[in-house]
Amino acid sequence: MCLNKFLLLVTALFAFTISGWSQKGGDEVIMKVNDEEVTKSEFLQVYLKNNDNPKYDKESLDEYMELYKKFKLKVAEAEALGYDTIPSLKKELQGYKEQLALPYLVDSSKTKELLEEAYDRMKHEIRASHILITVKPDASPSDTLLAYNKALALKKRIDSGEDFGTVASGKDGSQDPSAKMNKGDLGYFTAFQMVYPFESAAYKLEVGEVSMPIRSSFGYHIIKLADKRKARGTITAAHIMVALNKDADRSEITKAEKKIGEIYQELQDGESFEKLARLYSDDQGSKAKGGQLPPFGSGTNQRMVTEFEDAAFALQNNGDYSKPFKTDYGFHIVKRIEYKALGSFDDLKTQLQQKLNRGDRANQSEKAFIAKLKEENDFKDKGAKRLPWFYENIDSAVFKKNWESPRLKKNKWMFKYNNRKYDMIGFMNYIAESKKGKQMPVRNFIDEKYTEWQDAEIMKDEKNRLVIKYPAYKALLQEYHDGVLLYEIMKDQVWDKAIKDTVGLQEFFEANLDKYQWPNRTHAVIYSSSKKQMLMEAKLLNDLDTLTMYDILNKVNSDSQLNLEAETGKYIASEKELIANKELKLGANEIFKEGDKYYLVVVEEKLPAGPKSLREARGAVIQAYQEHLENKWLNELRGKHTITVNKEALYTIGE
Repeated sequence: MCLNKFLLLVTALFAFTISGWSQKGGDEVIMKVNDEEVTKSEFLQVYLKNNDNPKYDKESLDEYMELYKKFKLKVAEAEALGYDTIPSLKKELQGYKEQLALPYLVDSSKTKELLEEAYDRMKHEIRASHILITVKPDASPSDTLLAYNKALALKKRIDSGEDFGTVASGKDGSQDPSAKMNKGDLGYFTAFQMVYPFESAAYKLEVGEVSMPIRSSFGYHIIKLADKRKARGTITAAHIMVALNKDADRSEITKAEKKIGEIYQELQDGESFEKLARLYSDDQGSKAKGGQLPPFGSGTNQRMVTEFEDAAFALQNNGDYSKPFKTDYGFHIVKRIEYKALGSFDDLKTQLQQKLNRGDRANQSEKAFIAKLKEENDFKDKGAKRLPWFYENIDSAVFKKNWESPRLKKNKWMFKYNNRKYDMIGFMNYIAESKKGKQMPVRNFIDEKYTEWQDAEIMKDEKNRLVIKYPAYKALLQEYHDGVLLYEIMKDQVWDKAIKDTVGLQEFFEANLDKYQWPNRTHAVIYSSSKKQMLMEAKLLNDLDTLTMYDILNKVNSDSQLNLEAETGKYIASEKELIANKELKLGANEIFKEGDKYYLVVVEEKLPAGPKSLREARGAVIQAYQEHLENKWLNELRGKHTITVNKEALYTIGE
């Protein structure tokens, strides 16, 4: 064979070897799972996501590839068993698909504008009052005009010199039920705490200024700006509350005031705030947590009554607590746990984005996005010519359950988008299939549904193109798809199986009994108190031999629950710092002091080293059994599915 022919053959063989791996969309294939190909960039994306400090040496890449192969084997088995066709999982995956699509279905420039506007508003808190005249969003033009004129008449009364609060709470005034009590005063608020149209109107006012009627989903508002102050920030606080009914008489108020005073004195004497909250607070929602409340203040949805906020924000340092004060709910002592000033835009951007997505601002961004798509995709609308037919042929029967749509003599297109025509039949079907809601003027209903239909079809078209336009979105979808299937099949094949297979679990435990052994332990009761004499009393009672720990607690704490605490258990000395390195005898030991408290240890039994029961070791045994089942299952999967790795491509990652 001549040299040229030999070189040609080698080249051909080399080309054949490379083409065996080929490429996918211009990206080198790094792995095959049965017939599914995984590209280099897909693998790299997963690798980087799961490694905060990625390394690209052979050992590190091989190690991660082994984990990835196990992952892909499980997903391949889930697909082979049809997990992705289970209705509940399909519904779950569709929900994730919709959620993941959201960031791609908004106008980024409009979103940025809304986020910056919200942050700018959050720098200040405003206090406003309002008068509300209710009108439904789908009200007829005549009802809408009637509500507007009523609001305008109230505005004129205020302009003529009448007091805003008096007009709000008076006859034929505000239709907000709370106005009778608060005269329309809404307290302080900031961005995201009111509906967007209301918020925008309020922030544009000067202090003392009264707005023209402003429309929101609730109706028409007249707004008066009472005050504007710099944002206070966010505070996490705890409180102790002695509750009072609003109609409490003088004796009840005196008792509550005396009780909060006694608690305050205990604080002054050095008792723990958290302990006093657990013992005495009437706030059932917070007492178990030592009185701690969710964060409140700027940028949160948590609002407190004015007196409470003022007392909390007046505290200067973490750990400071207030003197007792009264609100409509009773008497309180509030403790500052943590204070945070308003963060920077970058610090709050993710939080702001989440709020924007959940609130009515999202509609502003979506509308801007749809308008942008129309410009980019040759949108043409003939609704003005086609809608009159619907006005003439659809009546109020459309709101009935068994409505039959009228027949079309001609089916003409109503709008055109992205080289596709959307016709009158399509719109009629949309009307027939959509939820009708409450009855409204038919023309309003048709106009509303036409806008909805256009928006829905345009967004549907865009959603269908996301996987082509955005590789990152496609990769994220795949990640969620694989993650959901992995969770379900692991639950069935490993996690639940290990718990339900009681016979297998028992056999596994007995075969590995040497791994589940107790060291030497001490079965003891540990009494504690800030007062040594209380422990001396407990020790004397313990010497009677007839009293239990609970009997001793009840006797010593007969006049105060603050006298004595106790706990009991079987302790490993090295794991219980309080008794580590102490020579303890059976029975009551000597009282000793640790930190601010005194302790008495009563040893009931010294337990020698020995095997644990399955009940005692259950958590650890189940975990180990799950690992055993998983490894056994993976060996079976390796025989069912084929995985090959392009090592040459793998080792070029990071170059």
